[in-house]
Amino acid sequence: MLSHAPDSSQGHRPIARPLATRAATLLPILCFSGGVALVVINMVAAQVIGNEAEMDRLQGKAEEAMANEDPESAAMNMGRAALMAKVLAKTHQEDVSTVHLFHGAETLFRSQEHSYRAIALFRRAGGQLPASSGVCGSLSLAQQSLQQALTTLNDEKNAAGPVAMKATQLRETATDWVTVIDSLIADYQCR
Repeated sequence: MLSHAPDSSQGHRPIARPLATRAATLLPILCFSGGVALVVINMVAAQVIGNEAEMDRLQGKAEEAMANEDPESAAMNMGRAALMAKVLAKTHQEDVSTVHLFHGAETLFRSQEHSYRAIALFRRAGGQLPASSGVCGSLSLAQQSLQQALTTLNDEKNAAGPVAMKATQLRETATDWVTVIDSLIADYQCR
């Protein structure tokens, strides 16, 4: 606030607020602004960690759905896990290894989604052999996505730390899925 003292022109002259009073006013504002910035940074970091946990949870739900012989739910959950991997790749733009990891995860999850969808289509069609072109087309997409996942994940063999561990885990899963998809193609007489 400004105090007024007599001025020669109007009888009042503004007196400037002391510097200590201005600093006392600015300090809480700066502290509040810094606190808000820290909260936002922590929320963003928690969201990224939350997204990774959500991706893992969706994978687990897909596996559980397949254990319960529900390939449609499994396909839906793997599709969501693939979307989450895509979001994670976009949020980690500063780290090339992590981006490659999540791109590999996304294509692996898409491969699994296509496989589960093929199983659901085959069952819905009555399980008649040879499988329909829709089933075989889904398995072909699964195979293509899996090859892309393997290529991407094999590029990350030199990654370090937690990225290397996750890349190894995804590579092993992708390698196992080569056998799964080849077996489905043979069982459904798609060749």
